[in-house]
Amino acid sequence: MGEKRVLLPASEVDMTAVKYTPQRIQGPHLTGFWLKLFVMLAEAPIIGSIIMILLKNKNRKTEMLKNTVIPEDPMFKPEFPPQESEPAVVCLEEDGKPEERVELALQCLPDYNPGCIQIADSSAPFRYWKIRDYAYAYRSKLTTPSQVAEHFISAIEEFNNKNPLAPLLISYDPGEVRSQAAASTQRFKEGSELSILDGIFMAVKDDIDCCPHPSKGGTTWFHEVHEVKKDAVCVSRLRSCGAVLVGKTNMHELGLGTTGNNANFGTTRNPHAPDRYTGGSSSGSAAIVASGLCSAALGTDGGGSIRIPSSLCGVVGLKTTYGRTDMKGLLYRGGTVAIVGSITATVEDAILVYAAILGSSPAERVSLKPALPCLPNLTSCESWYAVGSLRLGKYTEWFNDVFSTEISDKCEDILNQLSEKHGCETIEVVIPELPEMRTAHIVSVGSEALSELNPDFEDGKSARSTYDTRLNLALFRTYTASDYVAAQCLRRRLMYYHMEIFKKVDIIVTPTTGMTAPIISPTALKVGETNLSVSGNLMRFVLAGNLLGFPAISVPVGYDKQGLPIGMQLIGRPWCEASILRLAAAIEETCAGPKKKPVQFYDILKGNQL
Repeated sequence: MGEKRVLLPASEVDMTAVKYTPQRIQGPHLTGFWLKLFVMLAEAPIIGSIIMILLKNKNRKTEMLKNTVIPEDPMFKPEFPPQESEPAVVCLEEDGKPEERVELALQCLPDYNPGCIQIADSSAPFRYWKIRDYAYAYRSKLTTPSQVAEHFISAIEEFNNKNPLAPLLISYDPGEVRSQAAASTQRFKEGSELSILDGIFMAVKDDIDCCPHPSKGGTTWFHEVHEVKKDAVCVSRLRSCGAVLVGKTNMHELGLGTTGNNANFGTTRNPHAPDRYTGGSSSGSAAIVASGLCSAALGTDGGGSIRIPSSLCGVVGLKTTYGRTDMKGLLYRGGTVAIVGSITATVEDAILVYAAILGSSPAERVSLKPALPCLPNLTSCESWYAVGSLRLGKYTEWFNDVFSTEISDKCEDILNQLSEKHGCETIEVVIPELPEMRTAHIVSVGSEALSELNPDFEDGKSARSTYDTRLNLALFRTYTASDYVAAQCLRRRLMYYHMEIFKKVDIIVTPTTGMTAPIISPTALKVGETNLSVSGNLMRFVLAGNLLGFPAISVPVGYDKQGLPIGMQLIGRPWCEASILRLAAAIEETCAGPKKKPVQFYDILKGNQL
């Protein structure tokens, strides 16, 4: 039995006495035969329980959940106090048509310069084509969505013939892509395009319903128990804007991993370094955008699953406030930590896609009372003044807790540039109980996932899952009802700490991940891999966005000495997506420096592999 620990109420904690504890997750790194053996033991009735108890004790889970008196009441889903309005914004109507919101978003962007699209100079700095570049090319008859579709299909065929398999899409129909592209081409011919997103190629993560594709969640069996009858709400909103939905992207099975490893279909490779992971679980979504094959992709984020792969692949990943987007039509519908969001090549594209998919469900409008969604008006002088007025919170010891100082140094350089170029003030903050946040998150996300999946697992589907998924499930099954309640009490404490910080700052800044893209072990490709140390490094900074529901964005800020992308995370106040988008746009435009062309990159606008 452990010694009883009694916590002071959060409001009485002395912040000056808080000491940062470096976060290291203790656990085995296993692949191949040893992973199989460990899973077999972990699933055994008696020895499995002993293994999990030892693993939890090593990581202080028992101490935090069972031996601690937590004075706060439980908070079973994020609860947000009212927030001050944001300056220099354009407000959107949730009940309006998606295409009308996208048109308003378009008016918030700086003037468009089409000059670069007609330049054929191979020595020009690399840049991703933006949504507005495609729209200009279509309207100027430089190309058509149907021509782009043929370039896309050729590139996907090349990807699908790689050995070993490294698919971006695990459900894909060239005929369906051609059909959507032809309809868009006809609309442009008639001058009746639906929005700026008409003819824009987008992909959908495999845990989001998108007709006519099955939703497998990266498994070999989920489509057998889940029939896709119609699009998820977020997908239907994109479809109404004319987007060409190319198929379902690869992912870490059931979203229960951070690397993107998938032994069922093959592991998607990082376009910047094909011997390395993309990050997960929205692995295919990040890679298909980073490869130039799609302007945007939908992902889900229950533990950094949009932001981690976006950071590792050098693209933009937006996680919205919990409840900002309707989750109907997703694999995990009823949880309290996950959202659906976008992965895009640029911040302005993130703004356009966000405008299309936003809109709370009717139930959450009642329970969460979301503030009116807003976008930063980047066309006004007031917007640049608004950037300079942003107060940025930095917890230095946490900020510097990275695998390589190249990451923290690059992010520190961005903060210095924001100060010099825009006048942003960086304020030192302290965030207590970060290890407790990790514990509360894993108990919450694990219990909620198990609750949704249990009926199918009881029917024998668990045995058809990958070994690392089965290991996670074995851990989740050891959490009790009292553990879950304790985690929700910790959630309320942590919400208090963060809301006190947000009285002093507008945005909390961190690196997105504690390491750049990890190497894929060859033995991990067939059987899978478990590496809790890597998971800890990848998830170190992302959990407040999920457990507490805050909006957050990962924006590329440079590369390490190996040429691997580094991302910076901006965590905003509840419902304040406009503020993080504004700062992300400023970082992208004035601070981040030139982009590096990925090793695997396709120019589907002009039709060649670069």
